[in-house]
Amino acid sequence: MRPFTFERAASPEQAVSAFAAQPRARYLAGGTNLVDLMKLGVETPEHLIDVSRLPLNEVATTQEGGLRIGANVRNSDLAAHPAVCRTYPALSQALLAGASGQLRNLATTGGNLLQRTRCPYFQDTSAPCNKREPGTGCSAREGANRDMAVLGYSEHCVATHPSDMAVAMAAYDAEVEVLGPEGARTVPAAEFHRLPGDTPEQDTVLRPGELISHVTLGPPPEGARAAYRKARDRASYAFALASAAAVLAVDEGGTVRHAALAFGGLAHRPWRARRAEEALIGARADAQSVGRAVDAELAAARPLSENAFKVPLARSLAVTLFTRLAENPTSPAGT
Repeated sequence: MRPFTFERAASPEQAVSAFAAQPRARYLAGGTNLVDLMKLGVETPEHLIDVSRLPLNEVATTQEGGLRIGANVRNSDLAAHPAVCRTYPALSQALLAGASGQLRNLATTGGNLLQRTRCPYFQDTSAPCNKREPGTGCSAREGANRDMAVLGYSEHCVATHPSDMAVAMAAYDAEVEVLGPEGARTVPAAEFHRLPGDTPEQDTVLRPGELISHVTLGPPPEGARAAYRKARDRASYAFALASAAAVLAVDEGGTVRHAALAFGGLAHRPWRARRAEEALIGARADAQSVGRAVDAELAAARPLSENAFKVPLARSLAVTLFTRLAENPTSPAGT
């Protein structure tokens, strides 16, 4: 048992101030990831700041017609919210594909974004891991790497980000609102998580002491349809081998006027497929055009010894998603 101190914050500002006074502090909300890592000895905070009761648990409509989601909104509540189901179906589907019902009842929007990018070696304190202890090495590169990254990894880390929700948030161009010692700022969801580079221990672009307060979704393009698909080893409670969130709008002639695609399970962060999106604008939304666009994106993939299958798997997910969304372009937003 490693001792730690604990306090409950009464406001976001108080939470940020408390963090500044404790250099080895961590924020605690649902605890579904942090507490597990503390039990394993991977996370060893000296001070916990409970933010679970802060008034950040509402979903409100914005003046622009989007949604502003409080960081403490539970995953299960967000997945079932009528506005999310109606207007952002890929987000609802992604949330329901993650974890288990019990965990979704505890996990929060902010906490989901902040769960650690990890692999089994990260959670095994006897194994070298640059993410856990910088400079010790990456056991997964030459070890069991079937579940690891094929895009954007470095010699220092090949782990993949586990969130389903974050993949959908990236495809919807969500923005993450944070509050820190230097004030408030907004970060695009697609840029919130980092690639490992030389500092794999840094999962996000958050600065020390910053706290997520809200996530904002803008209104989707007119006539857009969206969906999320996840491939995994078992039907529930498993991270994605590969997943994809797609948002598509086509004009009356059947050509693409808006395309957004984000992959999960392939990289250290949700992977926004910008090359594929650019190739799809103005093209027909058929299997051949989508396939060529996705191939251009996945050409950068560098499979490890055990995970080359992820490339055709991700391609199949994306092609199937887009072609199904294009079949009924005038139907409601969901699939």
